[in-house]
Amino acid sequence: MEALRHNVSELGTRTIRGQDSLVRFLPALTAAAYPFLLRAFNALVGPPGTAPATPHVFGAAAVLVLIFCIPVLGIICAARPTQAVSTRRLAYVSVAAPTVYVFLGVLQSIVGSPVPDEVVWCALWIGAAILAELGRSKDKDSAPTPTLGRWRVAHGVAGAVVLIYVLFHVGNHLFGLIGAEAHAAVMNVGRRVYRAPFVEPLLVMALFFQIGSGLYLAWRWSVAPLGFHRLVQVASGFYLSVFILGHMNSVFIYARTVQGIPTDWAFAIGGPTGLIHDPWNIRLLPHYALGVFFVLTHLASGLRVVLIAHGVSPSTANRLWSAGSAASAAIAVAIIAGMSGIRL
Repeated sequence: MEALRHNVSELGTRTIRGQDSLVRFLPALTAAAYPFLLRAFNALVGPPGTAPATPHVFGAAAVLVLIFCIPVLGIICAARPTQAVSTRRLAYVSVAAPTVYVFLGVLQSIVGSPVPDEVVWCALWIGAAILAELGRSKDKDSAPTPTLGRWRVAHGVAGAVVLIYVLFHVGNHLFGLIGAEAHAAVMNVGRRVYRAPFVEPLLVMALFFQIGSGLYLAWRWSVAPLGFHRLVQVASGFYLSVFILGHMNSVFIYARTVQGIPTDWAFAIGGPTGLIHDPWNIRLLPHYALGVFFVLTHLASGLRVVLIAHGVSPSTANRLWSAGSAASAAIAVAIIAGMSGIRL
């Protein structure tokens, strides 16, 4: 009887360990599958100029839901309180998978790599999973949460500097619901300011500081379990750091330097084929949608911290954050709708 209890206990321990291993590797596995989900979506909607059958439309919608579930899963895995720091950080990084994949594709195009993006992508995630596993033995499972007060203030001040540009940029893309001409008209007005010779270098430096300080803050905060709102703030910080860096690489290096093409509406939507039906451009859809959602939710998260610091009750600040996040999702959907060809 004692031997039976021992065997049952040992089996239970092995099962728990096996489940823990699956959860540890889940962010890397789902992120590695990301390009193949994009391919499945593209196969279901078909090439440009085709109208997919109704079953294919529902199938494409289901695949699209799975695509957006990958960052959500990364946030859920990062929320697990009992895990090593390296495992938690791997989960955070998986949240940024959609924008990292776009960044990778642009870099592959710039260097003219003959290796398919999917091969490089899977190799990167296998390597990341191995590094995270090797780092588990060196991690402390319950490291104290750092304060980082001065860095947070500096990051917030620099964020206030670029806030006007970010809000204008987001608002400009909403004009895509009216048409390319409306978007171009608003953009040309804004470019007179943010592309001015004395403004653009300052804006670029501020954005680089946001990338560096944001990654530093997110990396340091990721050493310990966080509450829900801080968790989303850190996850969005990981995403936005890569998104902004990749966006500047696409504009300054790929478009202006390598290709010598204008960064207009056609460039943004992957013209002439568009976002939906092109096998490369489809990666831009979640990249843009999550970029808009995370940048606005990140701003709402920062506002929540400021409100609480100035005496607003946490419950009120949390409700305002929820409203801001809901508005962020609605704006992201509206922008993607305009970029996909829907017009008011």
